[in-house]
Amino acid sequence: MRSRPIDRPFRRPLIDRSYRTRRSRWGQLAGISVLLITLGGVSAAGAIWTNAFGMGDRFDHLQDRIERFLAGPPPDRPIRATVTVTPEPSPTVTPEPTAQGSPGQTATPTPKPVRRPVDVDLLRDPGRFFASELDNDWCAVAGTQMVLAIHGQADTSEAFQRELAGRIGEWESVRDSRNGGWGPAAIVEALAAYGVEGYEIRAYDSRAQAMRDSARAIRRTKAPVILLTWRGAHTWVMTGFRADADPSLFGDADVSGTYILDPWFPRVSSIWGPSDGPGVFQDLAEMQRNYLPWERPEGSYPDRDGKFIAVVPTIPLE
Repeated sequence: MRSRPIDRPFRRPLIDRSYRTRRSRWGQLAGISVLLITLGGVSAAGAIWTNAFGMGDRFDHLQDRIERFLAGPPPDRPIRATVTVTPEPSPTVTPEPTAQGSPGQTATPTPKPVRRPVDVDLLRDPGRFFASELDNDWCAVAGTQMVLAIHGQADTSEAFQRELAGRIGEWESVRDSRNGGWGPAAIVEALAAYGVEGYEIRAYDSRAQAMRDSARAIRRTKAPVILLTWRGAHTWVMTGFRADADPSLFGDADVSGTYILDPWFPRVSSIWGPSDGPGVFQDLAEMQRNYLPWERPEGSYPDRDGKFIAVVPTIPLE
């Protein structure tokens, strides 16, 4: 495996290379033959294997293009809907009414919630649930694997990640990823296939709204959120947050940052910089730099374009 920085992140869809398992032996031989001819024959092949002058990376990129062509277009199957979340009108939760006392006795009013800072993280040992993406395009695969592991439905082994990547043909749709492979809808389907139901794709008008709603979901379900970062080209698993108030009680809670599992670790990107280790707190500046509105070059996604996208739990983790 080569550690290849993402130099052109906006050109990289959420895909994997599992379609290699679906192509024929003829397709493999034809693709490699065309590639070697393109790069200049045997002498270029030597440079490829040593990755001299970045030739190995160029080989990999061109091979991907050939494989996508040979695999054909992704299927056009229905996908999970994206839920557009509108801002809440009320800043705080309404206290629940107390039970009535005996006749003639005045009921004790419910105390108002106290606004105080909160620091929440689901994981005491983040490294235990961390999985680095085996392939540079497998961020969605590794992110899904980590969520499954937190739910107790998978391990973090390389074998399981390869198994998960190899099943993309069951879930991919051109409506989810126009280039084929993994999109947020495929993530939801994969989670459900391994017993983790209740995740939904949500779209927000602002980053603050997305972070607050994700923090509220974590608080209420004790389950992680998947954030679609780098304009939809990458995934982060959000396991916690810091805020000036409990977002499940205060609709105007200000979330100042998140705890993240980044499957890109330990790689370094020439665009996004070095990745952080499991469980590192990403402050607001880092969220503003990495968590950006969905914008994919391969085509239009009407429910997602210009929105902040997250895959959010709705069912409490058992």
